[in-house]
Amino acid sequence: MSRFVRNSKFRHVFGTAAKKDLCFDGVRPSRTAHDTNLIKANSQYLGVCWEAGGGGAFAVFDQTKDVGKVSPTPPLFTGHKAAVLDLDFHPFNDYLIASASEDCTVKIWQIPEELKESQDTPLSTLAGHKRRVGAVLFHPTADNTLATVGGDLVIKLWDIEAGVAKVDIEAHHTDLINSIDFNYNGNLMVTSCRDKQLRIFDVRSGKLVQQTESHQGVKGSRCLWLGDSNKIATTGFSRASDRQMAIRDVNDLDNPIYSDNLDTSAGMLMPFYDEDCHILYLAGKGDTTIRYFEVTDEKPHIHHISNYSGSDPSRGVAFVPKRAVNVNEVEIGRAYRLTTSFIEPISFKVPRKSELFQDDLFPEATSGEAPMSCAEFFGGKSVDGPKKISLENGFVPGARKDVSFKSVLTEEVKDDTPKNEKEYREAWAKLKAEVTDLQNKLTQKDIQIRVLEQKITTLEGGN
Repeated sequence: MSRFVRNSKFRHVFGTAAKKDLCFDGVRPSRTAHDTNLIKANSQYLGVCWEAGGGGAFAVFDQTKDVGKVSPTPPLFTGHKAAVLDLDFHPFNDYLIASASEDCTVKIWQIPEELKESQDTPLSTLAGHKRRVGAVLFHPTADNTLATVGGDLVIKLWDIEAGVAKVDIEAHHTDLINSIDFNYNGNLMVTSCRDKQLRIFDVRSGKLVQQTESHQGVKGSRCLWLGDSNKIATTGFSRASDRQMAIRDVNDLDNPIYSDNLDTSAGMLMPFYDEDCHILYLAGKGDTTIRYFEVTDEKPHIHHISNYSGSDPSRGVAFVPKRAVNVNEVEIGRAYRLTTSFIEPISFKVPRKSELFQDDLFPEATSGEAPMSCAEFFGGKSVDGPKKISLENGFVPGARKDVSFKSVLTEEVKDDTPKNEKEYREAWAKLKAEVTDLQNKLTQKDIQIRVLEQKITTLEGGN
């Protein structure tokens, strides 16, 4: 019996790890239990949440100059008072990076041209969350616009140049927010939450647009907007703790167009999407493999291509922007896989014999130029999406830009969340005393009300 083989130019994509001397050996990623990727990448650098005592820190490595054995004492960014939980590179300035921390603040840093000493003075500090900040994500089309996710169940949209929160998205999530992502033009935001709901918000107004039930497992979930389509990918767990993947169309959010139970592993699945090749990558925490699928408009919408298999379990994964891939080697994607002590570059390629530029594989990709300013975006301007650039001439690093952020005095918010059993007992005793005090006050008020009622009754009887 003949077997139908789907025709696709990405059918034979394969992943290859770099040689050991081109990896990063001896890294010390943070041991935080917070659900984060721990690693981020842009076209030139890698950022890694670092294990450091006496406060929070992260490291930045040049992707070409710093390969090999990492120094036991590398230069770090050390301005936070507690562990760094998440990082994100500025999409329009390769030398800026944002860090989120348990100390309830977000800091914006400039990466020096020669990073030889630790940095402890950020360009700006954004304070306003009342609990730890677990995620940061830059806007895809508006310059100097950053979203931050707090343990206070609030998402803030910041103008980082002015140090001002433009929008607060609050009073919607009832449990910890697991992940956020913008749509292609940045007008909408999708969120996944531990309350098992998937929500879509209007970014400018902060208003809830749509909401539906998502994965029903007790563990966390992730969400990802699939490029310029109306599709959203989610990963999570079923009630039986099976790892799941689903694809939804925003025009019918309640009914997934694709859903599948993948396996019974315990690690969170981290999704990544190549909007140019329409390839969805899934990397599981604690897994040694990265699965990748081609996404199509036709049913069943998802087609498994292959798996990359490594040796050590993953702590986190990051992909470089498409404009940074090596088109001469027909590299359609490059990931950096973080383990307990190692960062492994993985190149995903399409086998081609021709040495000419493969324009069918490399359409114009997202450039590093902002389509609009933060003020224009919040003033109502909309664009179709990010600006594009041809990859035919290969990767050209972005020029270093001078930045002059306003010095904004912000009040550091103390995180009073109990950290151990003793603090929880003290907090419980304090709350119990406050409840008792309130009950006594209510009793006194009740007595006063009864006395007044009796006086009124006496006065009415005398009349």
